[in-house]
Formats: sequence, C-alpha cells, structure tokens
Amino acid sequence: ACDSYAGAPAMQVADEFEIFDMLNGEELERVVKKHHPDIIVPEIEAIRTERLYDFEKEGIQVVPSARAVNFTMNRKAIRDLAAQELGLKTAKYFYAKTLEELKEAADKIGFPCVVKPLMSSSGKGQSLVKSADELEHAWEYGCSGSRGDIRELIIEEFIKFDSEGGDYRESFQPAHIDPAHLKEAEEMAEKVTRALTGAGLWGVEFFLSHDNGVYFSELSPRPHDTGMVTLAGTQNLNEFELHLRAVLGLPIPSIKQERIGASAVILSPIASQERPQYRGLEEVTKEEDTYLRIFGKPFTRVNRRMGVVLCYAPLDSDLDALRDKAKRIAEKVEVH
Repeated sequence: ACDSYAGAPAMQVADEFEIFDMLNGEELERVVKKHHPDIIVPEIEAIRTERLYDFEKEGIQVVPSARAVNFTMNRKAIRDLAAQELGLKTAKYFYAKTLEELKEAADKIGFPCVVKPLMSSSGKGQSLVKSADELEHAWEYGCSGSRGDIRELIIEEFIKFDSEGGDYRESFQPAHIDPAHLKEAEEMAEKVTRALTGAGLWGVEFFLSHDNGVYFSELSPRPHDTGMVTLAGTQNLNEFELHLRAVLGLPIPSIKQERIGASAVILSPIASQERPQYRGLEEVTKEEDTYLRIFGKPFTRVNRRMGVVLCYAPLDSDLDALRDKAKRIAEKVEVH
C-alpha cells in the first residue's frame, strides 16, 4: 500500500507499505522496482500517471489500464475524449489557465456556471458561480482545491438537473430512473469505457435532466464512493467483489439485486492531526438491518468523509423511508 501519509487505511491491512509523494515519478519508479508488483491499482488523483505506461510495457498490469488512468485523472482529457472524439452529450465547457481566461469563458457560457479544478475529488475546489463578481473567488478556490500540480480550471454551463453524481453525501439503490434515460446512460458508459480500455469497475457520473435527458460528466477508473451502498448486500456481488473479479479475469455470471439499500456518510466537523475519536457508535449498532463502516483515516479535515452508515430492507420496501433512516442514523455519530 502506498500513500503520501502514514497510517492510510490500506496500510493498516497491507503486508508492506511505502510513504512518498506519488507525483514524484522517480520515487514512484523506485517503489515499483523495489516491490516488483504484478498489479498496480491507482486509487488517487495525485500520482505521476504518465509513468504507468512504462510499467505496463514492462508487463505489470495497471488497473483498469495506463490509458484509462491517464485520461480519467484529468477532467480535460476525459471531457475532450467524451465530447470531441466520442460525440457524447456534455455540458458546454471551456478551460482557463488564468483569471482573465475564466472571465472570458464565463461571458460565453453565461451565469450561473460551474467552475472546477481539472484534477480534484469529492467536490474540492468546485463552485457554482452566479455572477461575475464571484469569479475571482471561484478562481482562487478552484486552484486551492486542485490535486496534483495542475493549475487549470474547467468552466461549464449549469445544467438544471434532476440528479447528478456529485459530491457524495448519500447513495441508494435502486435509482428511480426512466428506462429510456437508463439505456442512454448505459450506452454512453459503454462507449467511454471501451475507448479507455482495460478491466475493472468504473464509476461513471452523469447529469440527468428531465427536459434534455442524460449528460456525461466524468468517471473514475475504480470503485466509486457512491457504490458503497452495495456493501449493504443490495446485490449478489458488491462493488469490490465485482472489481476484484474483473481485475483477475474471473467470470461474473450475473448481477442480481437482492434487496434495496441506502448509505449516508459520516462527516468530520473538525480539522486535526490527532487520531479521531467517535461518539454514538453503540447507538448505531442498536439499529436493525444496519451496518456501520469507519474508514480508519488517521486525521481529520472539515467535511472529510470518515465513515458510512448502510441500511437495507426487502425489495418491496419504501426506499425514501430507508434513505431517511440511513441519514438519521449517520447523524448519531460524532467525530471529535
């Protein structure tokens, strides 16, 4: 397990671990040569992804593939692939390397608009800009929220959507979606993942507009936070089991929904380098048909996701009531 800080969750269960800046290509190569891995599974954006092509040429399996990781870790590469090469429907967009370029792009798109770093996760650095007066703050906030060493933003039109896979606070299964919209999303997902190549589970994000259907947004080349709802036993195989089978080339005979589920995140209200403590865990364990998963992160940031509550019920149950239950129970857990 590799990360930039000690005590990362995967390190707590790994046989060996390395702590280093993965944006440093030479350090990344040093670690690969030291451990001779059969498979490399990139799990974060801040990694020198270009080196993965070299590792792949040496016979190391990169999950899903070096090409996929390079494209999906950068919003510019994946958006251009989707919109220009594959012809998928996306929000209108421009890029900006300076505040002046951001202002020019906003004039073309209009307000409100959305500003995001090219490389970030969990909504960091993202702003909904409602007027020109807010652009300077959006520029500074976007640059400060960027992961890696890229100082460039994407600005896109605001889509009046019914649902979108944005910053994860809750997820649920099944989704209430028109069959035609589901088919449209599946076709887009198939096109973009086929173009990126490789095997593994993908988290493909869309905007869903009642008036204009499905818009492609972005995707992650790995199990997605929102897919943690499958840990509630909603399917015969959860997202991590599916990922493992795909990576190892094992068959997946079918994916069946076995019950409904809902997840709600546990957020940190504090920022501290001390190991976090939790109150209310016993209260959660008193609840029926509920699981609690604490991620084991060794320090906190404000609004950092520290765990998740998972609830499940029979297939014919009230999904909205289950979603409310999961959020109510998650609020019982206090991070301090």
